[in-house]
Amino acid sequence: MRVLTVLGNRPQSVKAAAVSRVLRTRHEEVLVHTGQHFDDELSTIFERELGVPKPEIQLGLGGGGNTEQTARQLAALGPLVAEQRPDVVLVYGDTNSTLTGGLAAVQAGIPVAHVEAGMRSWDWSMPEEQNRVLTDALSDLLLVPSRTAQANLEREHPRGRIVWVGDVMVDVADLFRPIAAQNTAVLERYGVEPGGFVVCTAHRAANVDDPARLRALVDLLVAVPYPVVLPLHPRTKARLTAAGWLDELARHVTLAPPLGYLDFTALLVHAHAVLTDSGGVQKEAFLARARCVTMRDTTEWVETVESGWNVLVDLDAEQAIAALDRPLPAEHPQPYGDGRAAERVVDALDTLDA
Repeated sequence: MRVLTVLGNRPQSVKAAAVSRVLRTRHEEVLVHTGQHFDDELSTIFERELGVPKPEIQLGLGGGGNTEQTARQLAALGPLVAEQRPDVVLVYGDTNSTLTGGLAAVQAGIPVAHVEAGMRSWDWSMPEEQNRVLTDALSDLLLVPSRTAQANLEREHPRGRIVWVGDVMVDVADLFRPIAAQNTAVLERYGVEPGGFVVCTAHRAANVDDPARLRALVDLLVAVPYPVVLPLHPRTKARLTAAGWLDELARHVTLAPPLGYLDFTALLVHAHAVLTDSGGVQKEAFLARARCVTMRDTTEWVETVESGWNVLVDLDAEQAIAALDRPLPAEHPQPYGDGRAAERVVDALDTLDA
């Protein structure tokens, strides 16, 4: 079987670290990177750290708004899919690259397999929610990471076949967390002690593109009563610079460049708490048994909240500060599987060739 895998950002590269190594033992894979997140520290570093195969095709289509980016990606992927003639197109998650990879495949009459299908935040204003719902609607294989995601799809009655596989991030976390836990060099680099700091990520459009919410984000981070290490996403840096608040934030928060997966995971596992607006980081914190505070009012990873490991505070600084010191739950459930999701993904792909 010939599989065309479409990637576009950091989380998708991490997931490919788990799936591609299994997939390539059974089938031919061609990796395409759209360049949606083109910063080396956010994407191509995973080739070195996690053994993700270097993409055979680099489209270099980063930058621009969602509509412009989607249009350019589809214009490039359409002819590419027709030229490659894969047996299936494999997409991950909820980015513009996910949707355009799926659309290009469907329009060429090629089956689509969607890893991380069925996730819902129920916030239609989020581009990620739009992408994941639309991709699910056009997919032939809906590879779900949790029973909640499975139930979401069963209510929606999609045209494709729903297959529970578990979350491939569990595979990656099980493999690399012990290595990251031994990495204290990154803590020394930023002058923090284990258990004595908060690691933060902030890049969600709803938080950084609106000046009023961006100001609230800055005020929240300044108010945190712990040292804060913030690997600064290029989007967030650009918005802070344009607003004139970057220097102010830098006086209160340790700003870092975008970090590789192992360095970021080392910060995460050693932090007192994680403060984020990222869906992927919420899940990474949960898998690492780290206290998580989410600067959103909805989440697609509902199990992390229901189990008490994650709290939604939006941009309410008082709630966020209180949540940073809440006791950790006594129990840690495993709603995302047993670390063998990659094998199940490839098993499901095998059924397309049967």
